[in-house]
Amino acid sequence: MIIEMIPVGPLQANCIILGCEKTKKAAVVDPGGDADRIMSVIRALGLEVVAIINTHGHADHIAANGRVKAATGAPIMIGERDSGMLTSAARNLSLLGGAYVTSPAADRLLKEGDEIEIGRVKIKVIETPGHTPGGICLLVRDMPDDGPAADKAVNGEPRLITGDTLFAGSVGRTDFPGGSWDELLRSIKEKLLPLGDDIEVYPGHGPATTIGDERESNPFLS
Repeated sequence: MIIEMIPVGPLQANCIILGCEKTKKAAVVDPGGDADRIMSVIRALGLEVVAIINTHGHADHIAANGRVKAATGAPIMIGERDSGMLTSAARNLSLLGGAYVTSPAADRLLKEGDEIEIGRVKIKVIETPGHTPGGICLLVRDMPDDGPAADKAVNGEPRLITGDTLFAGSVGRTDFPGGSWDELLRSIKEKLLPLGDDIEVYPGHGPATTIGDERESNPFLS
């Protein structure tokens, strides 16, 4: 599995490039700006983008959707309840920052348990409302190289992309429209912490961490 985490845009949101080492298929998660830089990394890695996935609909995570889609032809995917934020600068909060950011509409609406296969990489959707109503996290694992994927268990320790649900030492804001502190904590404690302490976490801002580190030291989870 190839994972590249690139801070992009004015708010330095983490754009994450997921690639399959065997097939060179890739997904771009949260292209929040700096489209030229994102595409340069993709070309350097020799990848073919087949999916654009947004963990939620805020402007700092979707701003380069259109340019990446135009360059790759890849479909845009987002949690169903956040889909309206893509095309509305008011709902994606870019107007609050004095900008006008919109994205092409979603090609696929994601819900709990959906799976996306990127070559031999399997991505499972986990609905984690709280920061936004339709926020999602992505559990990512490599699949075996031989045999039908549907009949095989996946291999290796999974990685978790958390968007703005869970950060190293912090959690997502809930004071924006549609946010809910109770839902956010429930999402983290009931859906993310049970996944296992060794799982690497790639958040929407800041450095990577692990579930174990956040369980032990994140002050918002005590």
